[in-house]
Amino acid sequence: MTDPRHDFASAPLLANLTTLTAAALPAAETVEAAARAAVAERIARNGGEPEQHAAHGLAWLATYVESLRQMQLWAQRLDACGSFGEVESLILQIGFGEYLAQIAGGIPMSQGETARLTDMGVDGTTRDRFAGTPAVATLIESGNTDAARARLVALMSRASGAATFGATGLDEDMEMIRDHFRRFAEDRVVPHAHGWHLRDELIPMEIVDEMAALGVFGLTIPEEYGGAGMGKTAMCVVSEELSRAYIGVGSLGTRSEIAAELILCGGTDAQKRTWLPRLASGETLPTAVFTEPNTGSDLGALRTRAVRDGEEWVLTGNKTWITHGGRSDLMTVLARTDPATSNYAGLSMFLAEKTRGSDETPFPDPTIAGGEIEVLGYRGMKEYTLALDAHRVPGEALLGGAEGQGFRQLMQTFESARIQTAARAIGVAQNALELGLAYARDRAAFGKSILAFPRVYGKLAMMAVEIMVARQLTYFAAREKDADRRCDLEAGMAKLLGARVAWAAADNALQVHGGNGFALEYPISRVLCDARILNIFEGAAEIQAQVIVRRLLEPGRN
Repeated sequence: MTDPRHDFASAPLLANLTTLTAAALPAAETVEAAARAAVAERIARNGGEPEQHAAHGLAWLATYVESLRQMQLWAQRLDACGSFGEVESLILQIGFGEYLAQIAGGIPMSQGETARLTDMGVDGTTRDRFAGTPAVATLIESGNTDAARARLVALMSRASGAATFGATGLDEDMEMIRDHFRRFAEDRVVPHAHGWHLRDELIPMEIVDEMAALGVFGLTIPEEYGGAGMGKTAMCVVSEELSRAYIGVGSLGTRSEIAAELILCGGTDAQKRTWLPRLASGETLPTAVFTEPNTGSDLGALRTRAVRDGEEWVLTGNKTWITHGGRSDLMTVLARTDPATSNYAGLSMFLAEKTRGSDETPFPDPTIAGGEIEVLGYRGMKEYTLALDAHRVPGEALLGGAEGQGFRQLMQTFESARIQTAARAIGVAQNALELGLAYARDRAAFGKSILAFPRVYGKLAMMAVEIMVARQLTYFAAREKDADRRCDLEAGMAKLLGARVAWAAADNALQVHGGNGFALEYPISRVLCDARILNIFEGAAEIQAQVIVRRLLEPGRN
């Protein structure tokens, strides 16, 4: 039996690896183009209606190809600065070998749902030509091998403390930010996170205040409004490290990120001057009030209404899944201002103040009622139903001062929100990997550490590989956003893949724990619960795939 702690005389690396992976990329891009053409033809034949399985399969295929492209660029950047070492080489080799094999044989969209090229209308000849391309064939056969996985975990097991298991490719400034927030998370969050989860407690205000002092809530808000003026890449790094400690803490910043993005993109100058400094400092804690019962992702069907009454607006309606709703001061409320509409056109966004509540009295305002939704994970902020009963806000609470712009304004936040969610997923997956590796290293069975068993170290190796793949895809989307380029496609891909990677990592890490993983006392039980939500919020996987394929098939897009 292979022992991953054994020092192999020579690492099981393919010769001329980056040349080989570079040669495989065009073949993957060609098969994606074939699938795109075939799916587009099917949609045209069906009068514009997509065959959902084929269309979503294309979304996953394109996500894989973009992931491989970003991994290749990551390797080239590291190689150019002398940082492409053995760990990074193994990650690249295993990642390419596995993803190319899945493209050829079937991509898992979820447990029990596999996207195959034939489902997308790609003929067998094209599929076989792809799989038979020399570089592709070599990587499929010799990339993701048992020896490569064993060697990778052997190197990983030597790391002390928290580690990304491979160079991230970010510059020194970004890694300094990572170290800063990792120290905070290790000191102030990790020792308490599991207790907060088990007791279903709100994250203590002292932690929220410390995060505010560290600049978490104003990270991407421009300096002129009291923020740090940093980009989305910094947001990713901070979200990763905080979510690695506890997703609830990592997600506190999401509230301010969404509210600030709404105001920056759609607010008046007065609204920006009023609210952005308060959000940046943490003085104002916001909550997003969008979703309604029985609407879910169909925001066009919202029924909450806003009626003008003199100089005020009166908000009435029922909302649900309001995260951190009780302890917030500001609600960003999506409501219908044109009662004659039944679609997106009649929606408007409001910046509605409320009184901050507590765990005991979450909604002290007489015009707001709410109840807690008990959830299995993603705790620390709490989820609520919320009923607005003639809740009055001033006329200047209408975002941008214009009616009918609510859905467009919300759409402008989706890119950042999905990038940030992908980063949270990476943090959760990283936590799962660290817990699984530590447990496997310490747990003995049949006279040896269970880390010596191939189906244990194999799981850990693939966690490390896929985390790096998702990380590079997410950083790519963040860079596109920072460059002010449209990136709804890239952000959607990062979120789609990141959520699946987080769930797989948590599930596999719990499996490594065996029966102990099912015990509430072990933190991996919490991580599994937390990971599950990532495939649902900020665009469920099915909705996300639909968004991706719509962009892929836009007229005029190469």
